[in-house]
Order: sequence, then structure tokens, then C-alpha cells
Amino acid sequence: MACTVAIALIIVTTTLIVTRLLYVLHRTGKPLKPRSWKGSAPQQPLSTLIVLGSGGHTAEMINLLSVLQKDRFAPRFYIAAATDNMSLQKARLLEETSSSQFMQIYRSREVGQSYITSVWTTLIALAHGFWLMLRIRPQVILCNGPGTCVPLCVIAFLFKIVGIRWSSVFYVESIARVQRLSLSGLLLYKLHIADQFFVQWPQLQRKYPRAHYVGCLM
Repeated sequence: MACTVAIALIIVTTTLIVTRLLYVLHRTGKPLKPRSWKGSAPQQPLSTLIVLGSGGHTAEMINLLSVLQKDRFAPRFYIAAATDNMSLQKARLLEETSSSQFMQIYRSREVGQSYITSVWTTLIALAHGFWLMLRIRPQVILCNGPGTCVPLCVIAFLFKIVGIRWSSVFYVESIARVQRLSLSGLLLYKLHIADQFFVQWPQLQRKYPRAHYVGCLM
């Protein structure tokens, strides 16, 4: 009897998880339309997590943020790799006197690090990212390619499945990617984790039809 009940519970639980997963995959890329009927309340600001890379990634993101409707995306939380202090300095200069928060996260893999040792560092990054995401629970995530964004976006996807928070992930592929996606972009595209996926070259959009071509943003 106990065995039968256990099997039934496993079947029910598995069915619920699979159903929820299919729902999330169906909804991904289809954000809720804002209410527009007369007399509706004004749109509330969206808490936004911005993932910074290093070098060119940060330069591109800063360029994007310079035209962002800051009153629409607030409060803003900036995250960079623990070894990347320069990116956060640039973000602080952009924000000036705002109440934005700046944080760092362990990297899944450093440049040149072996894949074997990166397994352990990836687990650490996931644990740290999980704690940060529970703390922030952003409604929007903006990222453009650094490996730092992958654990955070995966955690956001898991949060959707279990109902903790629905975070819309907006991914902008680097302008340096002309013929093929970066590893980060490929993972988020193939796994249907990014709600909106943007590329800056038309040949990429033809190769990855779910992507949106937006032209060169730099």
C-alpha cells in the first residue's frame, strides 16, 4: 500500500513539474501586455538586474543603459564578476547619485581555467547566484554575453518553474559576434531561457530565427 501511494505521488509530482515546465516554455518570449484601458493604474517600475561583463561587454552595456528609461526600470541592481572591479566603477559613474545597488558574484570559469576545475567553481557560482537572486528577485534581467550571466539566468528560469518570481530575460548578443553566437548566447537561445534575444547582425538573425535583429547598437 505504501509503495503504491509513493508511486502515485511521484507520478503526480512529475506530471505537475512537466506541466509547469511546458507552460513556462510556452510563455517565454511572450511577456504580459501592459494594461492600457481607460482608468487603469499607471505602470509600476520594474526591478531590474543588469549583468556586466568586462571590457567590450561592459562598454556595450553602458551604451545601452545610456538610453534606458531609468524611471521605468527601477530599482536597478548591477552584478559583475568578483574579479571585475572596473565594470562596477563605470556603472557607478553612470548612475551618479541614484539608489542603485552594486554587487559581485563568483565566476563560473576564469579565462584559461581548465574545464575540470571549472565544475567546482560553477557550483560555487550557482550557490552564490541563488542567494543573490533570492535577495533581489528582479522582474527584468538585462545581459549581453559574459559567462557570469548564465548561472543567474538559469536560476531565474528555475524560479519561473517553481513560482518564486517571473523574471523576463533580455539578452543582447555582442556586436563582435558576426557569424555565430557566443557560448552564453547559444545556451540561453537553445534552452529557451531568454525571453527576448537580440542580435546586431542580420546573418545571425537568419541563422537563429527566434532572435530579433536590432542593428548595430554601438
